[in-house]
Amino acid sequence: MNQYLEKKSQSPLYQQLMIRLKNDISAGIYPSGARIPSEQQLCETYNVSRVTVRKAILDLVQEGLLVRRQGKGTFVAGTRMQRDLRHVTSFTDACAQRGQQAETRFISAQMVPATAEDAALLGLTTDETLFELIRLRLISGEPVMLEINRFPAAFAYLKDEAAETSLYACLQAHGVIPASAVHDISLGHATPMVSRHLDTEVGDALLLLDEVIHDQHGQPLHLSRQWIRGDKFTFRI
Repeated sequence: MNQYLEKKSQSPLYQQLMIRLKNDISAGIYPSGARIPSEQQLCETYNVSRVTVRKAILDLVQEGLLVRRQGKGTFVAGTRMQRDLRHVTSFTDACAQRGQQAETRFISAQMVPATAEDAALLGLTTDETLFELIRLRLISGEPVMLEINRFPAAFAYLKDEAAETSLYACLQAHGVIPASAVHDISLGHATPMVSRHLDTEVGDALLLLDEVIHDQHGQPLHLSRQWIRGDKFTFRI
């Protein structure tokens, strides 16, 4: 059934389409996680150009109401996970506090040279190597975060112990307690590697969280870079 927009209205067509889609989402026509019609279907339904449809969808993606998935289409964003940055909390614990099941998928583990910045932040020399652990974090099967952790070489045992479980639980079992952190939050854009794991388009805007974690003695413990889907995750500061 055609649902033509008002072409003589003072409101641009893309804004009218945005309102229609928002109303449909609120009414449950497109529930959380549901795929919305394709661009071509929306063009035909509302008798508008593809440019209009793309502008409306892009703005709704930027608002966090919709999310694009590479090769699959555009979907209604689900409930966002919230993490309180005022405390050092593991992803696993943050999920459990909200009754959600955290999942971990091992990506890689290797020894890498310390950059000058890495060495300065961890109090090491530039000729030392670091243990790098890359993992994908998921909630109910949905990819939420790609994390890149770098530790002094002495923590290489985490390769086997924390590949697919809580990193901080493993550290605490060894008497190491992540106690405080310095956070830097910025806007990043998905690289081919990041987009492949987070199921986004290359270049999509993502939250980028860089952290320096300190242990219970105030000593630098590890560095963490987290590429995060903003449609799935928010922060409280």
